[in-house]
Amino acid sequence: MSEPNQTPPSDDRSEILAPADNPLTLAKSHPTLKTLSQGSKYISLLLLSTIASCSFGYLAAKEQLPTNIEPSIAASAQVADSSSILSSVNTNFVTQVVDKVGPAVVRINASTTVAARPGAGDDIEDPFFRRFFGNRTPQGQQPVEREVRQGTGSGFVIDNSGRILTNAHVVAGATKVTVTLKDGRTIDGKVRGLDRVTDVAVVEVDVKNLPSIQLGNSEQIKPGEWAIAIGNPLGLDNTVTAGIISGTGRTGDEIGATNKRVSYIQTDAAINPGNSGGPLLNATGQVIGMNTAILRGTQGLGFAIPINTAMRIANQLIATGKVDHPFLGVQMVNLTPELKRAIANDPNVNFKVDVDKGTLVARVVRNSPAATAGIRSGDIIQSVNGKPVQNSNQVQQAVETTKIGTSIPIKVRRNGQDISLNITPVAAPPITAEPE
Repeated sequence: MSEPNQTPPSDDRSEILAPADNPLTLAKSHPTLKTLSQGSKYISLLLLSTIASCSFGYLAAKEQLPTNIEPSIAASAQVADSSSILSSVNTNFVTQVVDKVGPAVVRINASTTVAARPGAGDDIEDPFFRRFFGNRTPQGQQPVEREVRQGTGSGFVIDNSGRILTNAHVVAGATKVTVTLKDGRTIDGKVRGLDRVTDVAVVEVDVKNLPSIQLGNSEQIKPGEWAIAIGNPLGLDNTVTAGIISGTGRTGDEIGATNKRVSYIQTDAAINPGNSGGPLLNATGQVIGMNTAILRGTQGLGFAIPINTAMRIANQLIATGKVDHPFLGVQMVNLTPELKRAIANDPNVNFKVDVDKGTLVARVVRNSPAATAGIRSGDIIQSVNGKPVQNSNQVQQAVETTKIGTSIPIKVRRNGQDISLNITPVAAPPITAEPE
């Protein structure tokens, strides 16, 4: 996959992202056009059919200041004014946030026992004794060895009942989970539930009244605001980094997480393997996101799950232990002027497109809710549940917030005409394992 940024066990499952889809080629043999002309196949809205893998890491950047500055009266006046402004700013706000939030941030150790295999240490290696016992021990029973792999991530306490939020990839498949508090105590933890589609998990410990974190509103953040990350990167507990929110609304397609239904927060606060599941905070110490992934070969590109999304999933996990995601049964591509021209010039395409932008339905799963509702390949989705949509990510986000089993209106553009349909989402097929 994908590899999220957790301190890796021996199989290095530490990051979650996968490489983005290749750009469309606009030749007559355009793969999208072939898809549109060939008919429908079983492919879900989750895009489960296209998952690849990519590796990630971290690069530090060093800022250099100019050395040749010509003094002037005007410049001196500007510096004086700036100094007076800066003197009124609380330059210790990061320290205050750390003091406030630090006790609620924990280290999560996950142990995974790999399937049993024949032991090698007691095999009969000497050819002389092998004549008597073959490749087995004299007792006729080979010892069994089990390999235990260790992984480390971060998390934070969300209430006084001992519930902790972290990434699903930190604890997925773990046979034992322990939680280490800032005061040094180590407590056994239990995974209450996890959701691979959003990479959110809830861990519980049997300790009440732990320091908990204050929730912010990720819908209100803007690029340029302060961002503070606390976690346990590379095994270095209680590490603090700071930066800004450098982007919002990053789609899974944009960052290579094509199998995730998340609109990510981008930050340049340093995030490293082991930060997974730790909080991303604003300047007042409210959590606005959960750190989850980085891109190797880039500078200052870390990504966090918005806290509103994480808590929506967490509440479902706490209530039922699982999350059901709405499923329509379509595969979509973003319409561009180039793709529009390619469609117009392809004699094998039996529909027409009269708009330059939108979400083009490439495939419809047979017997899916989309097929039942009458959605066809070549339709351009214009709105979902009354909300206008301009790309596939907006369609996914609109569908994700709908209720399974409830009919929702969808408007599509088909061969130059607007058509209104009603579709009833069902529960999406589960993702049982992360892609390799």
